Amino acid sequence: MQPLNLPGPNAKRILERDQAVIAPCYPRIYPFVMDHGRGIEVWDVDNNRFLDFAAGIAVVSTGHSHPQVVQAIKDQADKFLHISSDFYHPKWVELGEKLNQIAPFDEDAVSFMTNSGTESVEAAIKLARYYTGRTAFIGFFGGFHGRTMGAVTFTASKNAYHRGFFPLLNGVYHVPYPDPYRPVLQGLPGEDYGETVARYIEEEILGRILPPDEVAGILVEPIQGEGGYIVPAPGFFPTLRKLCDRYGILLIADEVQSGVGRTGKWWAIQNFGTEPDIICIAKGIASGMPMGAMVARKHIATWPRGSHGNTFGGNPLACAAALATLELIESEYMENAARIGSYALSRLGKMMEDHPTIGVVRGIGLMIGIEFVENRESKKPAEPLRDRIVQLAFERGLLTLGCSKSTIRISPPLCITRKEMDEGLDILEEAITLAEESI
Repeated sequence: MQPLNLPGPNAKRILERDQAVIAPCYPRIYPFVMDHGRGIEVWDVDNNRFLDFAAGIAVVSTGHSHPQVVQAIKDQADKFLHISSDFYHPKWVELGEKLNQIAPFDEDAVSFMTNSGTESVEAAIKLARYYTGRTAFIGFFGGFHGRTMGAVTFTASKNAYHRGFFPLLNGVYHVPYPDPYRPVLQGLPGEDYGETVARYIEEEILGRILPPDEVAGILVEPIQGEGGYIVPAPGFFPTLRKLCDRYGILLIADEVQSGVGRTGKWWAIQNFGTEPDIICIAKGIASGMPMGAMVARKHIATWPRGSHGNTFGGNPLACAAALATLELIESEYMENAARIGSYALSRLGKMMEDHPTIGVVRGIGLMIGIEFVENRESKKPAEPLRDRIVQLAFERGLLTLGCSKSTIRISPPLCITRKEMDEGLDILEEAITLAEESI
């Protein structure tokens, strides 16, 4: 497969202009300068074609510029662009009704509309404190919940997110995530590792340092995103739910990356037979428009008028895009995510047989992680190898993103076909082969 000539001349000019005026904190990893996209295909400003296995960090759920989503935005733009949360508009209410319909708990739901995942998390933190009258929280190592000051306190995937920003929010305690591939706690005989982590929370955290009646909520990703696309051990969420019920602690599911059909269900936590109290949503809900929501059980949303708000949350264009997105996901793409995701996992499992640097493949639906290791016995993360694979794939027309120390995530738009998945995995395997040869 012939590498592309990247970056091209037009891309180089954009990169030079970017360096002069854009903040240097953004984590750009390779010089892709987008011009346009359709479905899972994207083209750069030099007309090089790529397959997108990143979907804007699992955002473009219905594919790039889906005509139904674009039309919904255009129709709303012809009416009005903004009115603010001091007033009302129909699309906002329609979206709230839809979120109530698909919320992952057997109770009416109310939504607070936001512009991003980190805003949704901030809203959940505030509501949990207000409702419970408590101040402390439990989060997880490897978690990513955003970069604003409250949310970044829970984020524990890289110390770079904290460096230079202390002191952070008070009263947040972190525990190991129940990663079956890299367990760090000693379990009891016959105990599922998820049960081990939940027991650790109860016996060591609540039993030794944090009184349960001081804990407002436990904030957790049903499948960790930035932490490595880690699927927790199956006993974790049912046991955690019982723990929360026992002590009156709210279970807050951060579904920002894992939700909205990506795992073949509306919400990733539904794969574990557990109902949360609050969910945080963003990314894939509006196919690329800035949109999010904090959705809570109705009896929890007791905060009074004016206690929380924002200017742009519930923006009419974003709500219109979200409604069109949810309709497409419900009618075809959620089932497609389950089907194509299962196929991809099967093919990647066979790929492992020829590539000893693949330590583990894990995921549900189209939220798949491939973790690279120096060898399968030591499980030592092969970070330089992973980075080289990402670069080689880019040079051959495939956009991917890393996560954790040595994982590549497979999170394409939910509209991906089997043919497109095969094309992308062919490119990825060539990149893996070339990277392994250079070790």
